Amino acid sequence: MDLNSPISELHRVGRTTYALLKKLGLETVSDLLFYFPFRYDDFSRILPIAELKDGTEANVQGEIELIQNKKSFKRRMSITEALIKDDSDSLKVIWFNQPFLTRTLKIGDRISLSGAVSESYGQLAMISPRYEKIYSEDLIHTQGLVPNYHLTADLTPKQIRFLIKSIINLAETVPDWLPMEIRQGLGLLDLSQALRQIHFPKNRAEIAAASRRLGFAELFLRQLKAQKIKHELKSRQAPPIKFQEPKTRAFVSNLPFKLTDSQKRAAWEILKDLGQDAPMSRLLQGDVGSGKTIVAALAFLNVILNKQQAVLMAPTEILARQHFKTFSELFAASGFKIALMLGGGKNKKNPNPKKTADVEIASDPPNSADLIIGTHALIQTDVNFPRLALAVVDEQHRFGVVQRKKIIDFNSRPERTPHFLSLTATPIPRSLALAIYGDLDLSVIKEMPRGRQAIITKIISEGQRPAAYDFIRTQIRAGRQAFVICPLIDESDKLGVKSVKKEHEKLDQKIFPELKVGLLHGKLKAAEKEKIMAEFAAGEIQVLVATTVVEVGIDVPNAAIMIIEGAERFGLAQLHQARGRVGRDKHQSYCFLFISQEANTSTKTRERLNALTKYHDGPTLARIDLKLRGAGELYGEIQSGFPELQIASLFDYELIKKARDEAAQLMKNDPELKKYPRLREKLGEWENQTHLE
Repeated sequence: MDLNSPISELHRVGRTTYALLKKLGLETVSDLLFYFPFRYDDFSRILPIAELKDGTEANVQGEIELIQNKKSFKRRMSITEALIKDDSDSLKVIWFNQPFLTRTLKIGDRISLSGAVSESYGQLAMISPRYEKIYSEDLIHTQGLVPNYHLTADLTPKQIRFLIKSIINLAETVPDWLPMEIRQGLGLLDLSQALRQIHFPKNRAEIAAASRRLGFAELFLRQLKAQKIKHELKSRQAPPIKFQEPKTRAFVSNLPFKLTDSQKRAAWEILKDLGQDAPMSRLLQGDVGSGKTIVAALAFLNVILNKQQAVLMAPTEILARQHFKTFSELFAASGFKIALMLGGGKNKKNPNPKKTADVEIASDPPNSADLIIGTHALIQTDVNFPRLALAVVDEQHRFGVVQRKKIIDFNSRPERTPHFLSLTATPIPRSLALAIYGDLDLSVIKEMPRGRQAIITKIISEGQRPAAYDFIRTQIRAGRQAFVICPLIDESDKLGVKSVKKEHEKLDQKIFPELKVGLLHGKLKAAEKEKIMAEFAAGEIQVLVATTVVEVGIDVPNAAIMIIEGAERFGLAQLHQARGRVGRDKHQSYCFLFISQEANTSTKTRERLNALTKYHDGPTLARIDLKLRGAGELYGEIQSGFPELQIASLFDYELIKKARDEAAQLMKNDPELKKYPRLREKLGEWENQTHLE
């Protein structure tokens, strides 16, 4: 048995169990060793039965005096009752629907139990506790700090613990790829010791030490990859873009609004980078509606005035079309050629997918487009942009380190690499940006455009629904429009969550029969989506019922009401992004969070949603969501294409900074990692595991 042995060779792993483990991505012994717990139950104190109290969590050890199965005729279930004794007293134990226990556990067996103690009819009892027979002092299910792992249906924590315990000694054979000088300099554990302690710790201090080592390793690999890309970019040549000051000033002075100080600062940082012959690699982060688009426009303006090309890549067709419309209007007086490129090579002038825009774009410079806007089709075709000087990606959080490299490389030549700018509205504190975007410099827009009114946000319970509908009707009669966001496309009985289809039917036929109510979701064909959005933008549709497809890419200044159904099911960051679709004009805007009866009575849910009514900036809400929900839920989408962190916290600024500093120093001294073959091999494995979709 070694690290590469298939899990199917382990004791007690049959065909069914193997299939379940495979669902979790566990196929080899190594996979199992690196499948870390997400929390621990603390059963460190073994209590005598006589000292047990109602409501306490405890570990009890004793001998089985009696065990038997009974039938509950009222509920038609099997009940297993046992009596456990130690030197101090006896305790009743009850399990439901586990009749096999009388075959597993016998009178006279020594047993360890862990769970909650409760009082029933004046008698203390343990209901459905964990149990294990005592063969030695090495108990892993009921005593000490007991690890819990993420599971799939029909797989138990006990099975995972048993399997990991059976192979934990193989931790000694795992090669430690982290250089010894880094380990010693930061006081980090050896990998084998960290693996032992993370799975079967003796105390909290061992968990902390193991988590620090394993967390550092996760962050270090990402930072090393980021620093490697940064190092490679420095050695490349980019076309320097000379700042066209008079024409830039004229363009800004003709805008119907004034730039904020944050916008000016971010634009200047970008323009300075563009002026260098080393490729720019920068992230522009700004809250929803903060004006990132106009900052990108200033970069495009200077690139095109320098007789070069720019591309803008968006994650969805809706957003790509929105950008095409926006930039076509912004540059209407400039005479720039702007092309739209979607899947299959379709473009605005020629929607027939058999006749692509490639010929026009790739032809001689005088005839080629100045700015090409599109989806992933931009890098998935054989299109060549002969004068490409700037590549911009919107909604950057959808791309990981390796994807960014692919975007930068897609039209590069040794002597010509485009400058790279990414935009994100996702509320990311600086430490998170440092963790994910280690290869990028950071610009932040902190202010909102002048004249914007704060969006009034209210939580609406079921009882307040009729009054909210009356208010919305009044606003629409005054000329405004409304979004209604639902969590699902189709109805789900299991979840009991509202769907756009059912909600559209209800609002259209019962609540607002006098209004035109539209429907928008991801399963619609592109032509249908475009038609609906055009009608909504033109004011022909007054209420648009949609999924979170509207989070990005939809800019309808007249929309002043955002209704979010099942608001408790979204993270604060997602709710904040959806809210940012309104409040984009001079009209007072409103966001109504409709919640279920259960959510209304949940203190934690109310606390989380109340934060949205008080705060209007993304980073503050991100921190609150992290505290109340955890990083995994909040940053699930950000980490797509960015292998999920099992141990490290994306808000552990100190550890992130150390990982970045060590990676930068290593890359400076040994960019090819010639002294560290194990690390080079590990980095290669990690790169291969990173999805490139």
